[in-house]
Amino acid sequence: MPRQLILVRHGQSQWNLENRFTGWIDVDLTEAGEREAMAAGRELARFDVDTAFTSVLKRAVRTLWIMLDAMDRMWLPVVRSWRLNERHYGALQGLDKSETAERYGEKQVRDWRRSYATPPPGLDPDDPAHPRRDRRYAGVPAGALPSAESLADTLERVLPCWTGEIAPRIERGETVLIAAHGNSLRALVKHLDGLSEDEVIELNIPTGMPLLYEFDAGLGVRSRGYLGDEDAVRDGAQAVADQGRASETPQRR
Repeated sequence: MPRQLILVRHGQSQWNLENRFTGWIDVDLTEAGEREAMAAGRELARFDVDTAFTSVLKRAVRTLWIMLDAMDRMWLPVVRSWRLNERHYGALQGLDKSETAERYGEKQVRDWRRSYATPPPGLDPDDPAHPRRDRRYAGVPAGALPSAESLADTLERVLPCWTGEIAPRIERGETVLIAAHGNSLRALVKHLDGLSEDEVIELNIPTGMPLLYEFDAGLGVRSRGYLGDEDAVRDGAQAVADQGRASETPQRR
């Protein structure tokens, strides 16, 4: 019984390339992001994945489509859940990260981006970009739709999907693939690895690189690690870390 979980942050999106806060804005992959998804799918072709999960945002959905195609597993059951969406960046959505750091200071932007409990400024409920105006969330209670989220808020949103839908499948011996986002996956990794609030600040998940977990019968983590080239993983994580700097151009993949 494998009891495996594979986490993949979506491939590079257009706003990753432009170094913008994206959140719940539904931007698509770049050509580079599509190539990352294809490479991830080829890496995963050797795994007997049973079920796939993704968010309801197209950059994650398309990443999953491309991976399943490369794996020759287009027939696999897929669960789409808003609970796996990216962290909602509130009023920061659409803003350039480096310009925002120049305006508010790198420390403030680092707190908004990387800290556990500090949310960014909230989106006005009457803003056209507020999720309550998006029909894909019509079945979600209005009180559950965020105007902005900290990583702690994101974990609170993700956990019901983990405990209610994903973990039971892994306990039954399934291999589950999740294509999601930098912060929804950071939140889940914090939970799985038991990271402290300080430790999660330093956690950067690169785009398009599969992270494999193997569990024991009690869902204790037996092993975890990225698949593929170690240098590429390190460079990808560093590129994510560089995005909030005001003084230098971030590395972009």
